[in-house]
Amino acid sequence: MTALPLYLNGQWVHTQTKINVVNPALGDTFNEVCTVDRAAVGQAITHAHRAFQQWREIPGKQRGEFLEKIADELQRRGDEIARTITMENGKPLAQSRGELAMSVDHLRWFAQEARRIYGRTIPHQVPGKRHLVIKTPIGVVAAISPWNFPLVLALRKVAPALAAGCTVILKPASATPLCALALAECVHAAKLPAGVFQLVLGRSADIAQEFLDNPLCRKITFTGSTEVGRTLIRGAAAQIKLLSLELGGHAPLLIFEDADMDAAVEGALITKFRNTGQSCIASNRIYVQSSVYTTFLEQFTKKARALKVGDGLEEDVQIGPLINGEALAKAQEHIDDAVRRGARLLCGGKRLDRKGSFLEPTILADVTADALCMSEETFAPVAPVCPFHTEAEAVALANGSPYGLAAYAFTRDLDRAMRLMESLQAGTVGINDAVPSTSQCPFGGMKESGWGRELGIEGLDGFMETKHISLGVRV
Repeated sequence: MTALPLYLNGQWVHTQTKINVVNPALGDTFNEVCTVDRAAVGQAITHAHRAFQQWREIPGKQRGEFLEKIADELQRRGDEIARTITMENGKPLAQSRGELAMSVDHLRWFAQEARRIYGRTIPHQVPGKRHLVIKTPIGVVAAISPWNFPLVLALRKVAPALAAGCTVILKPASATPLCALALAECVHAAKLPAGVFQLVLGRSADIAQEFLDNPLCRKITFTGSTEVGRTLIRGAAAQIKLLSLELGGHAPLLIFEDADMDAAVEGALITKFRNTGQSCIASNRIYVQSSVYTTFLEQFTKKARALKVGDGLEEDVQIGPLINGEALAKAQEHIDDAVRRGARLLCGGKRLDRKGSFLEPTILADVTADALCMSEETFAPVAPVCPFHTEAEAVALANGSPYGLAAYAFTRDLDRAMRLMESLQAGTVGINDAVPSTSQCPFGGMKESGWGRELGIEGLDGFMETKHISLGVRV
């Protein structure tokens, strides 16, 4: 097996070192990708800095046309790339196709926004002065993307950075590098200038340290754990380096007695079990008003038991494997801990007897507040459910976490919906909506869930410097 090359300064580069790519549904290596050392990453940053001098001068409309070409290539190769995502990540193929479609939409959104990078004129207070505000691109951007949504979360960083006039070095997760390579192939086909987009892979700590220490790298944008986010914050302090951080989540889902119960059950299935529960915005804590608690549990459990588990390439599969054995072991630890503390196991709770890292969809009722799954992010198809009595209690439970990435609520009371919009401490709040993320709206966290926003105009602004120009004029 010949290891696949990396994309550096407009060239496909083979190296002597490599990593294996494992299919989590089978536990088998099915591909290999070359890696580079820290010195090579430093060289890539130098090339990106040189390319930046040209790329920033290209009009936004033209940069957008490049992004449209990348989107066209991704769309043309959609079925192939979706299968690649499923093979390296494990998610059901229908969900991989959805990720591909959202990735294309992100590119097209920012392609259009590239021509709308506006400044403004500010009225002067002193005769003989004029004031302007302009936006300029930051420079070289290091993008570090995760394995759970390996294509779309890479493009949430790459697309706005390129649209803004920055050059980008993408470091994908080692577990899921193949769709990033496919993205690099689409970039190459779109004929972006050399050095504008590059792809590196290797030892994560070494690559991140080069990003932090190299003064030509002006910003790091990262999606991953809060623990790694803290490490990046400490490292960025030396140069006051700009960071965008989308970190851990522990999203609450509140279901009130006046909710449309069918919609609430379906929403719980989507928010909890999409991507096999391996989502930063998954509903990790489900709180149901006591008057409808039993009804919800009966319907939710019936639906969860019916979910089809298997290899994501199999027809109609809804739950795939976890990414690896370590993730499976942690999920089992959370289940066992909750049951030991008094939770009722309504369904699931066991590993499937087959190759790969498969866990049955699991529902735990009456979970106590001290259970691990109520304070730690459970990246698995494990749904803890607890009752509440009043709206005030529900909000306090929802906000009683150091995380604030997303929150969900189901209610038909408009007054309550308005109160929840303001009181829930999360960067994204879905009210009667289980899939709130969209290209034109900002995404990001509060509290320990991160800094900054991706998507929307805020996502583009995150790669721009704001500059005030004061002009002295003769009057």
